Amino acid sequence: MNRRDAVLALVALAAGPLVSHAQQQGKMWRVGFLAPRRRPVSIDADFLGAFPRGMRELGYVEGKNLVIEWRFANGEFEPLSDLAAELVRLKVDVLVSGSSQAISALQKATATIPIVMATSGDPIGSGFVKSLARPGGNVTGLSNLTSDIGIKQLELLLSMVPKLSRVAVLVNPVNPSLATFLKYVQAEAQRVGVEVLTMEARTPQEIENAFPIMAQGNAKAVIVGIDGLFIQQYRQIAELAAKHRLPSASSIREYVEAGGLMSYGPNLAEQLRRAATYVDKIFKGAKPGELPVEQSAKFELLINAKTAKALGFTIPSELLLRADRIIANEGS
Repeated sequence: MNRRDAVLALVALAAGPLVSHAQQQGKMWRVGFLAPRRRPVSIDADFLGAFPRGMRELGYVEGKNLVIEWRFANGEFEPLSDLAAELVRLKVDVLVSGSSQAISALQKATATIPIVMATSGDPIGSGFVKSLARPGGNVTGLSNLTSDIGIKQLELLLSMVPKLSRVAVLVNPVNPSLATFLKYVQAEAQRVGVEVLTMEARTPQEIENAFPIMAQGNAKAVIVGIDGLFIQQYRQIAELAAKHRLPSASSIREYVEAGGLMSYGPNLAEQLRRAATYVDKIFKGAKPGELPVEQSAKFELLINAKTAKALGFTIPSELLLRADRIIANEGS
């Protein structure tokens, strides 16, 4: 090879990555987002809007270099498999979900397209990843550690209701992560001498039916497991808890804003924003199986003082000091 050929070869070699980078910069990225809930009237006004906002923060703008294919199962789980298959057929670059049932449907639909968990209660127990440090396969994302959250929620209810003797736990039996959640609550309840009444609900009507049974079963409080259906129906659950005068604990702040007594858990909007960082890394070439699952570092405690007063409870000073937010009245 003469000097001229060698120089041309080096120029071509150096230009290769630049050309490739330019092509990537001009690419229209496609993300498939699957949720079991109903589509909100406005995604931007809902906590789901944190995901596209997170993408915008990273330079991905819908209509310019990003398309988000939203799919909603309208509160039913049967359509998830078909919706997951539809997203796979669209050949999206990354799939995203914050529901264990939806993540499971996506995992069954593809072993090659990367899947980002916006939230997951028990990713190892649910079979989504091999380990948090080295997920393996095509799934990674965030874990909200809901198994341990149940213990903390019981502790908070005991602080508010010192003579609590029986607590109901609302779970969706088709959500695999809630089985572990329930076991943790049952073990802690047995340790502190509290009986557990397990209530299962798969539909809004079953949620409606569960609360009179709780009251008849002499439950004095209720813990709401974190689940796609329960997140969708948080207003219904808050209203039923108030109607049956049951102090309650959930994992999402929106529940307390709707009139539920308290919530303890990660900020779902923040997790959806963080999920965007995983999508960005995968767009840039990272392999999902090599991206460690991120565990929530911050958990928020919200208490609705208006609801506590209506139920006849005084919020203990230690809870007032620990709370990230106290809702005193409408819109506060």
